[in-house]
Amino acid sequence: MNAKSLYVAATNQHVGKTTSTLGLVSVFRKRGINIGYCKPVGQRFLDLENIRVDKDTLLFADLLGFEIRPELHSPVILGQGATTAFLDDPGHYTFRDDIYHAARALGNRHDYVIFEGTGHPGVGSVVDLSNAEVAQMVGASVIMIVEGGIGSTLDRLNLSMALFREKDVPIVGVIVNKVRVDKLEKVRHYVGHKLAAMGLPLLGVLPYDESLAYPIISTINEAINGSVIKNIDQVERKVEDIMPGSLIDANRIKRSKNILLVVGADRVNAALHRVDLLLQVNDIKESPIAGIVATGDGEINEESMAYIEKHRIPLIRTHLDTYGSVIKISKIEVKINLNTPWKIQRAIDLISDNVDLEQIESTLALQG
Repeated sequence: MNAKSLYVAATNQHVGKTTSTLGLVSVFRKRGINIGYCKPVGQRFLDLENIRVDKDTLLFADLLGFEIRPELHSPVILGQGATTAFLDDPGHYTFRDDIYHAARALGNRHDYVIFEGTGHPGVGSVVDLSNAEVAQMVGASVIMIVEGGIGSTLDRLNLSMALFREKDVPIVGVIVNKVRVDKLEKVRHYVGHKLAAMGLPLLGVLPYDESLAYPIISTINEAINGSVIKNIDQVERKVEDIMPGSLIDANRIKRSKNILLVVGADRVNAALHRVDLLLQVNDIKESPIAGIVATGDGEINEESMAYIEKHRIPLIRTHLDTYGSVIKISKIEVKINLNTPWKIQRAIDLISDNVDLEQIESTLALQG
């Protein structure tokens, strides 16, 4: 392997591995570096034309313009039943050889290869492929992503690093993600001070960006097991606020945009009538409704369907009640994907504006 290798790991799920990896890949590419990408161990996958790849691989294939080769870009998929099958017959699997092959092939093609980790550091241990084990196998230095805070952040970091220390994997530094804007300097000071005492560089502190947490209509539809019955071509609209039909008020209509209206199907007509009235009273020309979830049974009249069609609002029907729908929607874990281009650009900007890339490059230059 001739390439310099980075492994992006995190203290736990949903702290920003993909966001950070996306930004790093894009920024290094803009610097003229021939960069490769690999998700060595994946869990969330898609089957595409008889090939199986981790979902994140699609995002990076689009960004970097490479043709997906599962054996290189997504060599190991731990789908449902994979771990028990491995435990029943470990000798049947060639996971480690598959990862070695991918790392060698990508290393011969690129200047840098960025490997994206999976979950928390211990994920994959059941098949002898924890994040630390994989980073050691591919000869990569690790960037650790932690979620914003001070005490709990440092506690999780220290626990997570134990696996990498055990494998003698070098740590390039730490990126603190999702920090409240009013806490940025405080976190930078105290976390930076503690990391310095641990001999670890603080590579960057990224502010929390609410827009990265916005779901899109198609994600919501999937979460509530619904059906889009109108304007299906609008399901990539983002949702910034959720408003039950019983809580429609003038202040919310005036200050919010991209609202998801969740209302019983038998009350859609009354809800849209109230929304339309408030828009007229407040002289608002464009409807702030990004989508409608009509829950339970009930008919939606022609007048309401005409309103939905006029404003190109995607309409979802679900058998869940309004409360159950709101609960499921509120639990959605939002990831960046090809249908959220504003998130992709924001991820790139966050890394470019807030991470010490020179520090990373200087560390990589020392790799033997």
